[in-house]
Amino acid sequence: MDFAAGFILIALAWLIEAVLGWPAWLYARIKHPVVWIGALIALADKAFNKDPFSHQTRYILGALACLILLALTTGLAVLITWVLHHWAWGVMVEAVIASSLMASRSLYDHVDAVARPLLAGDLAKARQGVAQIVGRDPERLDAAGIASASLESLAENASDGVIAPMFWGVIFGLPGLVAYKTINTLDSMIGHTSARYHAFGGFAARLDDGVNLIPARLTGVLFALAGWSAQALRVMIRDAHRHRSPNAGWPESALAGVLGIRLSGPRAYGEGVRDEPWLNEDAPDPDASHVKQGLTLYVRAMVLGWGMVAGMAVLGGVL
Repeated sequence: MDFAAGFILIALAWLIEAVLGWPAWLYARIKHPVVWIGALIALADKAFNKDPFSHQTRYILGALACLILLALTTGLAVLITWVLHHWAWGVMVEAVIASSLMASRSLYDHVDAVARPLLAGDLAKARQGVAQIVGRDPERLDAAGIASASLESLAENASDGVIAPMFWGVIFGLPGLVAYKTINTLDSMIGHTSARYHAFGGFAARLDDGVNLIPARLTGVLFALAGWSAQALRVMIRDAHRHRSPNAGWPESALAGVLGIRLSGPRAYGEGVRDEPWLNEDAPDPDASHVKQGLTLYVRAMVLGWGMVAGMAVLGGVL
């Protein structure tokens, strides 16, 4: 993959997604590429994840299912790229396809749907909004809990939904984007610790951890740069490893450092409360104003990231 071409593709795709998103009318007609990938994963789950296989056998079958799905989706992306590169306007079509695998606009919209009612004091509507982006029991969340959950989702998904696709797209083009989204969707659907998926989804979870290793840290640095905050860097370096995830703690702790709040901590799910460690523990809990500040910081960080990619695209073209 030509890195200059990768930077150009991602700069175009990112701009298209930020401006247009994935229109509701288009979703109503053809759904979304991630939905298509999810349907394939559901078929693989039904075919491979069966009783009475042992833990080891389920792990092997899960790994095999992941590799087969990756071969199918990435192979299709390679074919599409090859066809489009033989057409004068192919790069624009490729950028439109690639834009569907990013989520910068939709992430902003989902978190904003929490921030607005939260600022207005409408906790019922804020709970409805936060239920769309986190798996916690929204009825057990007070205003601070809603703010915290939405900011944690914003930070983590800035990495998973924007920076990681960008990173792998720059390196490997559309096939890299498709491979990443396949891995990330596999983790979302089967990378759980439940009895059904602990073994079958183990390979998917570890694969997702691996491909997000660099992007998560890049996202944390972007938040710190966007907030011009040395404190964010200090909090990130000190606290990121405390998070249960090897990656999510980096952007979350950086965001907590910039905003001067604490995040994570005990979380209420349907099955009970999980006692998670705090990030930036000595700071106060967030409120509605911090969610709006977080959205502003997110936009600045993403614009900064896009600017870097666009700059590299121009530099690559010049050189």
